[in-house]
Amino acid sequence: MTFSFKKFLKTTIPLLIGIALIYYQFSSFSKTELEQIKNYFKNANYFYVFLSIFISLFGYWSRAYRWKYSLNHLGYQPKFYNSFFAVSISYLLNLTIPRSGEISRAVILKKYEGVPFDKGFGTIVAERVVDLLIFLLFVLTAFIIQFETINAFIFSHISPQKIALLTGFLILGMLVFFFLWRWAKWPLILKMKSKFKGLAEGMTSILKMKTKWKYLGHSLFIWFSYLMMFYVCVFSIPETASISFEIVIMGFIFGTVAVGFTNGGIGAFPISISKVLLLYGIAEEAGTALGWIIWTSQTILTIVLGLLSYLFLHLFNKN
Repeated sequence: MTFSFKKFLKTTIPLLIGIALIYYQFSSFSKTELEQIKNYFKNANYFYVFLSIFISLFGYWSRAYRWKYSLNHLGYQPKFYNSFFAVSISYLLNLTIPRSGEISRAVILKKYEGVPFDKGFGTIVAERVVDLLIFLLFVLTAFIIQFETINAFIFSHISPQKIALLTGFLILGMLVFFFLWRWAKWPLILKMKSKFKGLAEGMTSILKMKTKWKYLGHSLFIWFSYLMMFYVCVFSIPETASISFEIVIMGFIFGTVAVGFTNGGIGAFPISISKVLLLYGIAEEAGTALGWIIWTSQTILTIVLGLLSYLFLHLFNKN
């Protein structure tokens, strides 16, 4: 299998899954329900949608600004606008080939700021580790807050016997993984160990920064802006405007996971939002409309900002 064919599969398979999810979601609605979803779009309060987009810009800014702390730690002083353009372009490319944006960020910084690719990419990997830990903190918080609802949902859909069986398989799988990780010399395991070592080194470099608290502060602010971007959109539709903040957090978590499931979350994001809100008594039509409003507005922002950044990157670095 050639590299180009691998890239083709990485692009098309998630996209096809997204298209299939869109077909599945809308084919399950009647004509009346589809008309109702259309009316939600027509009558939505787009003030909150534009406010959501405005908040998202702070997330872009903070991510670009956070990057300078890890690069400064390595002895590099990149221009802020190049960092911002690189981040914006990376979001755009992630809509095509998942995770290709991270590579593009390092490539752009090497070309316009002279930062070696491996060092630039290492700082990006460290960012991903920090982002993952913060996201897991969201998941833990949501699980604690919504324990009763989650517990009731699980036991209403899965019998205690199946839960015990799944728990047993999980423990067995963890034991097998531990022994393979500790003693196996398979190429795949060795490759995973190498990547894990790189992640550990990236985290260690963050802990050694003089500005680590500022770095952490921006990391928390980035995720806060993501959450607020999601939250304010809730008020664009009357049926979802009254949901509690705890429910918003649940929707945000499942939506975040869905974004990584297909290209930019196409198909997966809206359907995940509708299913989560349905669990809390919100009509599926309203949840579907909200999911598509959030996804569409953020995707348009990503495309516009990415294309403008690509143009400005060349204009700002003519000399």
